[in-house]
Amino acid sequence: MNPFGYNSIQLQEKANDIRQDIVTSLLAAGSGHSAGPLGMADIFTALYFNVANVDGKNIDDANRDRIVLSSGHICPVLYVTMAHAGYFPRKELQTLRKFGSRLQGHPHRESLPGLETTSGPLGSGLSQGVGMAYALRMNRSRARVWVVGSDGEHDEGNTWEAVMFAGKHRLHNITYIIDRNNIQIDGFTEDIMPLEPLRDKYEAFNWHVEDINGHNMDAIVNALEEARAIQEKPTCIIANTIPGKGVEFMEDMPEWHGKPPTKEESRKALAELRTLRGKISHSEAS
Repeated sequence: MNPFGYNSIQLQEKANDIRQDIVTSLLAAGSGHSAGPLGMADIFTALYFNVANVDGKNIDDANRDRIVLSSGHICPVLYVTMAHAGYFPRKELQTLRKFGSRLQGHPHRESLPGLETTSGPLGSGLSQGVGMAYALRMNRSRARVWVVGSDGEHDEGNTWEAVMFAGKHRLHNITYIIDRNNIQIDGFTEDIMPLEPLRDKYEAFNWHVEDINGHNMDAIVNALEEARAIQEKPTCIIANTIPGKGVEFMEDMPEWHGKPPTKEESRKALAELRTLRGKISHSEAS
């Protein structure tokens, strides 16, 4: 059971706080990725503060859910969410990417307790998660595996091997959340290596597929909960997201894939995000 169980409004407010800490940690680092972490803040908030059975105070619980980040370059959102969830002090976020920091530029499992995998080379996370799900099922564990990956990772053959394996073995205890933001380091995904029809491809490999707005908190939670209810096949959630979400000058701009904000850009970003807090309402949650 999730120790927080936040409602929709609390989740929205927490996601907004997480976006602000993403900006400040990237500024302190002077390097890193901005667009992806901001775009996935809602997904990570829903997992750590509502749906997933994880607890920052009991990280070695054998019955915990496993959260695997495949697209390791968006790790600022993972680190910030974990800090807010009590895995380590929030002040440590200011050490992002610094020499000797536990918060490396890509997650390193042996550096930071609570990380399930080391991720850097793209396309490996789903295979790692599928292996975990297979082992958990063999051990009759009720724990689930939640893998977060990117649309650009589908350029890697390793991803499709995992898709086929999970479909064949009907691994209902794994959910793959795809950050469908339509950009990768060289530009737009559909220009570089078209993925559509993405939903049809997963369904052809015997996956249950949900296609959602990755910023609608109710839609996110409902899709994650539905994945828990599917018993006959693995679930893929295609989360349509806006890279740089919440910061207007970053949104949908591929150049923000791999650069941090300057001091002045951070000031503008934080002012915009802090203004959003007053706009969060119950009507927007529906």
